[in-house]
Amino acid sequence: MSDMSENLLELKGISKSFPGVQALDNVDFDLRPGEVHALVGENGAGKSTLVKVITGVHQPDAGEIRFQGQPVTFPNPLVAQQHGVAAIYQEPTLFPDLSVGENIFIGHQPVRPMTRRMDWKRLYERAGELLNALGVKLDPRTRVRGLSVAQQQMVEIAKALSLNARILIMDEPTSALTLRDVEDLFRITRRLREAGTAIVFISHRLEEAFELADRITVLRDGHYVGTRPVPSTTTDEVIQMMVGRTLDTLFPKEEVEIGEVMLRVEGLTKEGLFHDVSFELRRGEILGLAGLVGARRTDVARAIFGISPADSGSIWVDSRQVRISNPQEALALGIVYVPEDRQQQGLVLPMDITQNITLPILREFARRGGWLDNSAERETAQEFAERLDVRAAGLWQKVQQLSGGNQQKVVLAKWLAARPHILILDEPTRGIDVGTKAAVHELMSKLAGQGMSILMISSELPEILGMSDRIVVMYEGRVTAHFTRQEATQEKIMAAATGQPFSNS
Repeated sequence: MSDMSENLLELKGISKSFPGVQALDNVDFDLRPGEVHALVGENGAGKSTLVKVITGVHQPDAGEIRFQGQPVTFPNPLVAQQHGVAAIYQEPTLFPDLSVGENIFIGHQPVRPMTRRMDWKRLYERAGELLNALGVKLDPRTRVRGLSVAQQQMVEIAKALSLNARILIMDEPTSALTLRDVEDLFRITRRLREAGTAIVFISHRLEEAFELADRITVLRDGHYVGTRPVPSTTTDEVIQMMVGRTLDTLFPKEEVEIGEVMLRVEGLTKEGLFHDVSFELRRGEILGLAGLVGARRTDVARAIFGISPADSGSIWVDSRQVRISNPQEALALGIVYVPEDRQQQGLVLPMDITQNITLPILREFARRGGWLDNSAERETAQEFAERLDVRAAGLWQKVQQLSGGNQQKVVLAKWLAARPHILILDEPTRGIDVGTKAAVHELMSKLAGQGMSILMISSELPEILGMSDRIVVMYEGRVTAHFTRQEATQEKIMAAATGQPFSNS
């Protein structure tokens, strides 16, 4: 670690435990003025807990926090804020029915000295100045409700600046952003760094950490592994530090024998969303569905699963034309869908692991008189939780208490317990760490080897190229290309995904 006198903030020997879990164990971390310091690690590594210690949400059980070389305690978020600590999160925490300016100055609005009434003119002027300083073109009087996620994050950053933040924590800020929005966020982050703001940057996308950060600190299982200057380390070294082993490959794709057509979609159309979508999915095959934001791939998946049925076109399952008007009918045909938004659409967060895994097949455990066979239910949940290596204190643990990677495993366990033939995965590794990603890919490959047909929607080109047997590309609701695994390249897929002319040769 660097000399204490250089640091704006230093955490030394921080430990924090919760019932049954040692979240942090003797962790060190420091932050210098005018640097971007990336904090990385697998889900459950302790990153979020460390952030909550820095922001005053949690108090450490042991260890010391120093600010500008002096010992401090942050008994609550307000005290941390008074020391210049601010945070923006993956999901913006703004008031949707207030204006941009009101959100920026919430809790410390400018008032007229004589009357102590709100100085609206000054509020909007200062909000405009802050947004201009960031290079953000946004009217401070605009309601937040109509803003994109990227615009909301810019408001969060302006809000931090209004508090004279000297330390800005950015927790997974890019997970829901387009490539252009990410570029804008990085531009603003660099501007803040040049102005002397110290930035903690947390992301599962290591390429972002390497592009933006000056140093990278790795946590693993609640322990401090090490800190590396970005110019003197590599992605491979950081991954090895994160997972405690070398990852021979992130995409363990097994070669399997591809069988007969299990799902055929012909001319599927839903007015205003997608038009004339056709493709085939075979037994034992992983079919990648590629495209950029707005390609309408999720809408196609939702139509196949019966959430929002298509207006026209036909769906064939195992050589038989079918009509799917709701998810129950899809499930009866052996089709399941793992949605992109696991928290809102894939899980019931206040329920425990057992209840989530068995939810789609609860009827199987019903006994005469309406009673549930709890023992059989627990056995099934245990089987699939073990199969997917769900890491938790026990099956009784509430899903909302699990890390993102383990939540994703529970969603997969839930649908695999329904024993499907066709598995639709929508962004299966979004927001999960490198080690869990590799585990999900290994599971996909194993399932395909056992004869399952997998339709994988992914915005990550390495994942599409690494895991797919064939690739279908969509652009603005239409299929623009089909590639075999051998034909596909990043350049060809991007050309088709942006509506440019391409060649299959």
